[in-house]
Amino acid sequence: MRMMLDGPIKILVPTGSLGAGAREEEVRYGIAQGAHAIATDAGSTDSGAAYLALGISKNNRGSVKRDLTILMRAGAEAGIPLIVGTCGQAGGDKNLDWTRDIVVEVAAELGIRPKIALLYSEQDKEMLKARNAAGKIRPLPPLGPLDDATIESCDHIVAAMGPEPYIAALKAGADIVLGGRTTDTAVLACFALMKGAPSGPSWHAAKVAECGAQCTMYPTNGAGVLISIGNDGFEVEPLSPGNRCDPDSVSAHMLYENSNPFLLTEPGGVLNVTDADYAAVDERRVRVTGSVWEPAPYTMKLEGAGGGKFQTIMLVGIQDPDVLCRVDEFHDNLLAALYERTRKTIGAAAGDFHISLRMYGWNAVSGDRPPPGTAAPREIGVLFVATAESQEMATQIAKACNPYFFHFPVVLDKELPSYGFAFSPADIERGPVYEFKLNHVIELDDPMELVRTKWIDLAKGEGA
Repeated sequence: MRMMLDGPIKILVPTGSLGAGAREEEVRYGIAQGAHAIATDAGSTDSGAAYLALGISKNNRGSVKRDLTILMRAGAEAGIPLIVGTCGQAGGDKNLDWTRDIVVEVAAELGIRPKIALLYSEQDKEMLKARNAAGKIRPLPPLGPLDDATIESCDHIVAAMGPEPYIAALKAGADIVLGGRTTDTAVLACFALMKGAPSGPSWHAAKVAECGAQCTMYPTNGAGVLISIGNDGFEVEPLSPGNRCDPDSVSAHMLYENSNPFLLTEPGGVLNVTDADYAAVDERRVRVTGSVWEPAPYTMKLEGAGGGKFQTIMLVGIQDPDVLCRVDEFHDNLLAALYERTRKTIGAAAGDFHISLRMYGWNAVSGDRPPPGTAAPREIGVLFVATAESQEMATQIAKACNPYFFHFPVVLDKELPSYGFAFSPADIERGPVYEFKLNHVIELDDPMELVRTKWIDLAKGEGA
């Protein structure tokens, strides 16, 4: 029989991502409402593979330190834990260590001595090869079966943790838990699950709150939310008094980064909200009931990233009315001329290269051709991208293409135009192209077996 709670478990979610801008007055409000823990995600794959491949953060150090200072001070004063998942943007070991160093620095400045748990989820390649050979790793669409060469091509590989390592750290007395790659929901659900809250409401509340105030009616009016998880449901309210939640804003967040608005797959199960009911408690709060957790065999998602070919770019701005009235034609003719120019001047030495033109102000985001009759833009920015096996070759291709790129006419019998180049020298070496190479799940018997836990106890002078 499931243990019944004496009262709701309240989790203060200060922002959608550490470093995005926690608000001190909102954190004070959440503490005053009786928050039992502060929990926040700190990363995502949204900004691409480079942050995992390089082990760096998208957010600058100052913004992360600012948020941590607010949250660590509040947690210490209230005597409640601070829980951070996917540290340093990507959750690799380097990303986690970067965050650890900031936390230790902030602790010294605040004069506090927390016990800090570090949860590492970066994976050994040889272990993964062995698990793969044993049939324990399977692909997620659209990828196919995993091979050793793909594993080797990754600079870093992480496994997305569930709540269990966080629960173990909290039970062992952690004041601050810093996690490597973790599902966004697990880091918010772990404390309530540890306290015996029902799984359905705990996971659903975490999903709703994962992006902070994005589940509210006015996301720009605040940064965070407070979730209160009880025996038969949960409530969510904004931390800002000038903000509101309503059933639509709360229910809609199941659509965020989720292919199915009713089912959410997590380590060890599936959250099913098919029969969930969303009801306004008052003009600020929403209560949700009917969320169900369906246990399933335990898996962790693997993410691997690495560098590939190299790129050099050039940029021009064009206001030539002849070009603006015939953008598609200009694109096709210029691209063909650039390929021909590269083959004639560099030849076979160019290797397996690629050139693209991205027409900003026309169709650079989608790549789709606008429908016939679309009005000519006022101006366009054209980004040239050469991709080759080496940085030197990508730059040589850009240099070969330079005269055509800056002067190619759409009307061949007119005087050659000159387009507005943004920089001099025009060619900019962008470096390697980083990409995600793994999108697989690994089957496990023990949720802890791929996680390494380390401790820093500042009360004992460790890590100071």
